[in-house]
Order: sequence, then structure tokens, then C-alpha cells
Amino acid sequence: MGTHALDKDLDDLALAARTALVREIEASGAWAGDPVWREAFEAVPRHLFVPYYYVGVRGGYERRWGESPDPPTREKWVRGAYADTPLATRLRDGELISSSSQPSLMARMLAELGVEDGDRVLEIGTGTGYNAALLAHRLGDDDLVTTVDLYPDITDAARRHLAAAGYHPLVVTGDGARGVPERAPFDRIIATCTLTSVPPAWVAQCAPGARILTPLATGLLALTVRDTGCAEGRFLDTAAYFVPLRGDGRPEPEPAPLDGIPRRARDHDLFRFLLALTDGGLDPHEAYTLWEREGRPTRDRYGVTIRDGGEWTWLDDPEGPYVWPLPGR
Repeated sequence: MGTHALDKDLDDLALAARTALVREIEASGAWAGDPVWREAFEAVPRHLFVPYYYVGVRGGYERRWGESPDPPTREKWVRGAYADTPLATRLRDGELISSSSQPSLMARMLAELGVEDGDRVLEIGTGTGYNAALLAHRLGDDDLVTTVDLYPDITDAARRHLAAAGYHPLVVTGDGARGVPERAPFDRIIATCTLTSVPPAWVAQCAPGARILTPLATGLLALTVRDTGCAEGRFLDTAAYFVPLRGDGRPEPEPAPLDGIPRRARDHDLFRFLLALTDGGLDPHEAYTLWEREGRPTRDRYGVTIRDGGEWTWLDDPEGPYVWPLPGR
């Protein structure tokens, strides 16, 4: 089989796999509120953004890449590129520093962002560039999308991926916590990396009424910016696990000591979420007592308020009895 025939076979396989992925995302209900995202996921070829990726195997990772000389390996690469799973794309000293997020989670986040025609959008965490391409396709104007990542090798690769797919949003190399002030104000900010608090620069660079959607702890926080320096919102009900936001001297959070906490709580995802939100503001034993008394609250019962230079998380009501400072502030 000649090279051109093989390339066509791979293109056909990619199209079929992309169509199947879109059906899978649609069945999950991810974009029920904004079906225009279906068109974006149908149009943007994910495999162009992951020319190689790593899959976990016993003892480490296996690299899959599209330029492999072995045809079955290339087919496996294409199929994997359209699986509804996150893909590890950058490792440094054995540590994951960048990935392509699970497409159905990306679809839900994009739908929840509430993008409207003409919105100026800032993405924190460029990664492969795939999410920026989806945004550029949805908005129909590359200039409305700005995306930032810390590492030059990541942003350089993302520019190449985006150009190959026919998109040219502004890709900035820098600390995402500082935003991109020269492109402000933004109507929407979306982050694809997890944080322990919301950087003040993001809120400051938003127009009134803007929406910020960001992973925080192991949840997804949706904030509405009220006016300068003020924002408030709740977590979605879904869990979300992302690579941490990295920057100048940004420390990794230390795990809380859980001696004396029953194992059923220590191993419970929702209890650990509460601990992450209240680290430093609530003793783990107090957190356990609260968690049991309040019926093991789900993520969507928590929210965050940003005001007067402070940042607080709360349970059920921002003016209620359960309010704590976020640990990253």
C-alpha cells in the first residue's frame, strides 16, 4: 500500500473516530444548553493537536505517535486521539506537566462558560491548543481568543498545531496567574489547570458581567464578575482533576494530616474536596464533624466569594454560618 493510500485511510479513520466521539459526548449531555459546540467538535481535528501522547503501562508510560513507521501503531494513535479520555502530552523528569483534557469534560466546561458571539475569551493553560481551537471555531474570529501557558516549548508546539488546523488565536508565553492585561478586558476566562485560589488578576481583567470557569481543588468553579475586584459563584456538581497551575515560586499544597479520621471519610472524594477548600481555615477533625452533620455535601453546595481583596469559600449560603478563607490566599 502506497503512502498516499495509507494517509487517506488514516484520514478516513480519523473522521470516523471523530464522529463517534461527538456522538459519545452528545449522549453524555455535555452541551445540552449550547448545541453549537457540537459543530466545533465535529470540525476541529483533535489528532492534529496530539502528534504524540503517552499512555500508562506497567512501570511507566508508552509513547504513541503519528509518525511511527508501523501502520498498526499509527492506527492505534488515531483511535486513541479520539477516545473520550485525557491524554498525557508532556512529561518532565517523569512528572506530567501538560495534557489534553477529556473531551466530554472539555465540552461541558465550554458549554458552562456561556460564550456568546463577540465575546473576548482568555484561556489559562494552552496545553496542546485544542481547546483554543474549539473556542476560535465557536467564535468565528481568532482575534477574540487569547491563550497563555508558562513553558515556551508548550506554546511553540500549540502554535504549530493550531496553524495546521487552520486557527490563529494569540498564544502567549507567560505565567497564567497574571492573566494577559494587554488584551483585557475579557468577557470569559476559562482555565484548564487546577488552583487553590482564584488569582486577583483574572477578576481585575474581566468586564462587569464576565464569567470565569476554573478548576479549583477537585471541582469546577463558575464565577460571575459583579464589578471591579468582586466575583461570586458556585461549583458545578462534577469532579475535575487537572494539572496544577505553575508559575514563579508557586508552592504545591501540603496534604492535611488525617490521623484519627475514619477511613471511610479519608478515602471519600467529597470529604477530601472539603479539606482542600478549608485547608488552614478548618481543622480536619472539625471538617469531618461538619461533613457528617451536613449530610456529606456535594460539590454544588459550595461556592466562592471574592471581595475587597479577600477570597472565601462557603457552604450553601455566602452569608451563612459556614465560611472559610481559601487556602491559597
